[in-house]
Amino acid sequence: MINKKFIQQLRKKYLQHEGERRQIISLSNTVLHDSKRVIFSLHRSDMEKAKNKLEEIEKILKNLSKKFGSNRVEQEGAYRAATEEYVEAKTFYLYKTDKKIDKIKGIELTIESYLGGMSDLAGELVRVAINQVSAGNLKEVKKAKKAVDEIMAELVEFDMTGYLRTKYDQARGHMRKMEQINYEMEIRK
Repeated sequence: MINKKFIQQLRKKYLQHEGERRQIISLSNTVLHDSKRVIFSLHRSDMEKAKNKLEEIEKILKNLSKKFGSNRVEQEGAYRAATEEYVEAKTFYLYKTDKKIDKIKGIELTIESYLGGMSDLAGELVRVAINQVSAGNLKEVKKAKKAVDEIMAELVEFDMTGYLRTKYDQARGHMRKMEQINYEMEIRK
């Protein structure tokens, strides 16, 4: 009644898929946590540590795509979360090193990773502004505000829905915080 050979093939493919899944999730978790470490290092202006960790992350992402293919890795939620966090860390690094936020070369990333990561970048820039206000470095606060304004001017052009809409709304909230910081700075002059 049941073709045993067919069932054995299904089992073999299933076990292979599950093995791949575990590997992808494990390495994605490393990317996610290391990306958070990069962001933390950048807030402490430890640029060398951030740069080295980004290079390690990029090797992992390239190896994952090479080993499993970009279509396969993007099926896993852990991978998508990791690449979004990586984009946030990488774009924050670009901001801190006065480089243009642009397409990340050498790594295939989804539109969602870029849009989610750049939306989250607005929150990191608010943290920068708050820390710089405390330090009395108003020039850096204005630089951060300008960056948030530029990011939001571009993100508003997308008609985001679902998960990305939530990210966009959070970024808009960060923009309002940045405007409040700027307003209070101007009043205190």
